[in-house]
Amino acid sequence: MSTQALPGPLLVEVQSFLESRVYPLERRLLREGLHALTDELEALRAEVKARGWWCPPLPRRLGGMGLSLTEFAHLSERLGRTPLGHYLFNCQAPDIGNMELLLAHGTPEQQERFLLPLVQGKIRSCFAMTEPEHAGSNPVWLSTTARREGDHYVLDGHKWFVTGADGAAFAIVMAVTNPEAERPHERASLLIVPTDTPGFLHVRRLPVMGELGEGWMSHSEVRFERCRVPMHYRLGPEGAGFALAQERLGPGRIHHAMRWIGICERALELMCRHALRRELAPGHMLADQQVVRHAIADSRAEIEAARHLVLATAEKIEQAGSHAARADISLLKFYVAGVLQRVLDRALQVHGALGMTDDTILAFWYRHERAARIYDGPDEVHRDLVARLELRRYVER
Repeated sequence: MSTQALPGPLLVEVQSFLESRVYPLERRLLREGLHALTDELEALRAEVKARGWWCPPLPRRLGGMGLSLTEFAHLSERLGRTPLGHYLFNCQAPDIGNMELLLAHGTPEQQERFLLPLVQGKIRSCFAMTEPEHAGSNPVWLSTTARREGDHYVLDGHKWFVTGADGAAFAIVMAVTNPEAERPHERASLLIVPTDTPGFLHVRRLPVMGELGEGWMSHSEVRFERCRVPMHYRLGPEGAGFALAQERLGPGRIHHAMRWIGICERALELMCRHALRRELAPGHMLADQQVVRHAIADSRAEIEAARHLVLATAEKIEQAGSHAARADISLLKFYVAGVLQRVLDRALQVHGALGMTDDTILAFWYRHERAARIYDGPDEVHRDLVARLELRRYVER
């Protein structure tokens, strides 16, 4: 396939599948919760797999579609138009990032035990890095430790906002293994920790914006109390945890950003449809108001700019690697997150009181996606990096 775009008919077919089979489930998701859709979602996942749409960014030899990062970006935008899209295609966060990590750095034994069942959709996973005692804006500040005892690591620590920990089979945990390392970025390692290991404690699901969440749509607090894992469950070299996490986050931010653009497209669609059918007075539609037309125009302009920025960055990552594109990655992270907030806010405003209810999907996204400006590094951190790299060009001159 081309690295530039997916075949149009495939995107049309996927969009038709989502509109006809998946969008109708959203009302039940909002009213009854994820557990009420278990049977329907499993049937749809089986259908997606049968159609050959399973695990889009993974190699065909593993059962994936073999898409490049740029190709997957186009598909991810379509899947992002519904909260259920990525899960149905088995490419939801954090599982897809963990799959890519295990594929690139896992040993044959690790891939056999953890990667293959994850790819097959038999299990789920989570990624534990953020700690409540430290600002997530600097991930080298960690208190969770993994000290050696014989041929095992013994973990002690406290993590939170562990997405999908509820029901996960294993966690990839960032823990300090080399506290005496000269460089802070070389003190931590990534360890694969099965969640049934003694000492792995699922403390609670975190209520976020009034919602508790469940399964892969939840966030959890966990603790490790003398949690012993074999040394051969370390992922990559000792002390390489930060480098591997950054490698995971580069493409991951492309995934997130294109999902956000999909949300924006759906929000704009809902805004336009509501404006055209909402009658304010006989013969006058909401769409006749200039302020609404400007909201629509501004949203379209920002969505197009955001899409071009993300796709250009995806191509740069493919051609030169994540490090060469680090300024671009930070730029798109805070810019697209801002576009997402503004488009959702406009759509909700145009819907009026209806937008505050769960009769549309807008309020769900408004609650859940405010975090886009926080996770994977808050806006302020990414703005600072972009500015420092920009200023460095002038200092070097």
